[in-house]
Amino acid sequence: MTDFHRIKRLPPYVFEQVNRIKAAARAQGADIIDLGMGNPDLDAPKHVIAKLCETAGRPRTDRYSASKGIAGLRKAQAGYYQRRFGVSLNPDTQVVATLGSKEGFANMAQAITAPGDVVLVPNPSYPIHAFGFLMAGGVIRSVPAEPTPAMFPALERAMRHSIPKPVALVVCYPSNPTAYVASLDFYKDLVAFAKQHELILLSDLAYAEVYFDDNPPPSVLQVPGAIDCTVEFTSLSKTYSMAGWRMGFAVGNERLLAALTRVKSYLDYGAFTPIQVAATAALNGPDDCIHEMRSIYRKRRDALVESFGKAGWTIPSPAASMFAWVPIPERYREMGSLEFSKLLLEKSDVAVAPGIGFGEFGDEYVRIALVENEQRIRQAARNVRRFFDGTDKTLHNVVPMARVG
Repeated sequence: MTDFHRIKRLPPYVFEQVNRIKAAARAQGADIIDLGMGNPDLDAPKHVIAKLCETAGRPRTDRYSASKGIAGLRKAQAGYYQRRFGVSLNPDTQVVATLGSKEGFANMAQAITAPGDVVLVPNPSYPIHAFGFLMAGGVIRSVPAEPTPAMFPALERAMRHSIPKPVALVVCYPSNPTAYVASLDFYKDLVAFAKQHELILLSDLAYAEVYFDDNPPPSVLQVPGAIDCTVEFTSLSKTYSMAGWRMGFAVGNERLLAALTRVKSYLDYGAFTPIQVAATAALNGPDDCIHEMRSIYRKRRDALVESFGKAGWTIPSPAASMFAWVPIPERYREMGSLEFSKLLLEKSDVAVAPGIGFGEFGDEYVRIALVENEQRIRQAARNVRRFFDGTDKTLHNVVPMARVG
């Protein structure tokens, strides 16, 4: 009963092993400081919650909604792109509401992928970027994740040596998990490459508003002509701390979005209408809550870098996203990220995400999420320091923990 075709294409979920150890420790009364999952702990804006409550229970709001999103919501998303990026979108044909960016990505993969199609995906990368296409019958070819000129020779090699020729290229900046940020000049070169090789370009911009300097991350759609080959995915999950509301968007090329809309029309009737109305209020409303969110994550980032640095673990300071992408300390690196994450959880009550879960090129890293307050982050650093100090005396006894079956 486990040998289903698509299930066989999916490896065991790496994060589940850490989650099971975490749950067992909590059951024993351990105070786990969970910096593993990128699950925002901030509250959704009060005016958005108020709009949800106001709309729920109104006549007809309990009925099926619109699969591609109600008209007002799509218009609000188009307005956001105009204000933020200077990009004009037709809300009727170039904007589709999705049940979070993850669902949008997975269903876009279903819409455009034929069995055996090759798709270029950064490694490391957020799992759905690869596994959405694997579930759709595609084949993944890994390319570098860092948005530098060095990416393009690797892309050229992938185009030359892939049979059949790749059909799509995925990018994600600010990146989950690496926190890389792309420049508009990089996007210009990327669009030119995609057009030259007749590639569909899929951009995940879920962290567009989570940045910590005065240089807001651009959209690839700011590049003239990018809309000819591009669909970009955004989300309210991080911007408005509405992760559980499951509200996102796909915007861009009309033909590609028409394909996504057709697939979605067979699979869902859209999000609950009051959620869509509340999401409209978020996009059209004041942005004080966004500035506050950025300020909180910036303070947490600074606390993480400072306190873990004092504990003996250097944290590269991310310029954007709600994650730090952190090299495993040298003395533990041979263990690999999964075994190190288990050991860290067992010895310090601190949970992080093993880098191997984002691709084999992430195995010397862990991802640390800024989802606990500053006090808890500093406590995590103290716990880690005690673990490191103890290891200094017992390093010869440290062996990989038994794998969780």
